[in-house]
Amino acid sequence: MSPQFLSPAQTAAALPYGRLAREIEALLKDSTVQVPPRIVQTLQGGGSLFVMPAADSRVAITKLISFIPSNPARGLPTIQGDIVVFNVATGQRLCLLDGPTVTARRTAAVSLLAAQKLAPCSGGPLLIVGAGVQGMAHLEAFHEGLGVQEVGIASRSPASVQALVQHAQSIGMRAYGVDDPNVALADFPLVVSATPAQEVVLTAHPRADAFVAAVGAFTPRMVEWGAEVCQHLARNGTLVVDTRDADHEAGDLLQAGVAVNTLPTLADVVMQSDLWTRRLAGSATSSGPVFFKSCGWAGWDLAAARCVLASL
Repeated sequence: MSPQFLSPAQTAAALPYGRLAREIEALLKDSTVQVPPRIVQTLQGGGSLFVMPAADSRVAITKLISFIPSNPARGLPTIQGDIVVFNVATGQRLCLLDGPTVTARRTAAVSLLAAQKLAPCSGGPLLIVGAGVQGMAHLEAFHEGLGVQEVGIASRSPASVQALVQHAQSIGMRAYGVDDPNVALADFPLVVSATPAQEVVLTAHPRADAFVAAVGAFTPRMVEWGAEVCQHLARNGTLVVDTRDADHEAGDLLQAGVAVNTLPTLADVVMQSDLWTRRLAGSATSSGPVFFKSCGWAGWDLAAARCVLASL
């Protein structure tokens, strides 16, 4: 069988958010999944090269992407690269997926799954802080998967805000720009922070019934939420991380001195779904905000590959 090379548009079409979230949940229940630690090679100039393999009993993948924070000033994407998908039994290459498209959609689908399981008020409105690729993917995912109809968008780039507002309106959402995200936190029960995470942006407390998906910082040096906020959430809210890799990657929480290795993971939530449902039922304000810290994992890319193969 000849391998298929999927364009960004073809990759996106094969990864609808709802179906991808379901595949991610299925992967977390699959005992055959193996994901070694990712390799992060520091590049001169402040960039990084990520090498991320993963496999289950049928499919193996390797994700190879570059992350160059300064690329927007050059008019280039921050993330570039590919995901190669192999047949485990034969070693044959099955397809090549667009890396940035998979990264955007699987990250948003992970946040969607976490919100489906943990958000006290899942209908929104939604605040997105950071109007880049991840901001757009999360907007689409929460609209498709949760039925969110209203979104406020904050960014230091007015042009980016306007572009994302127009995109949201084009898919039928009520959308508008937000000047100060710290002030706006009081008005939004759903929050996604997807900033470049080169410095603290968010210093106010989320509301007591909020669900926050913090996706901007995915290395120990990156940060977008202030240390005092993270410490407050550790005392007064519910903190969940995407995987145990967050123990050494969750920059916001690590820099705040939070004991990340003691926090539950999304797999814990999925495997103990009834327990978490009872824990959160009827406690929209009594248990404080839910803060979901996402750092990335090759398992999410493996889930995307499984989703794509099912559609080919």
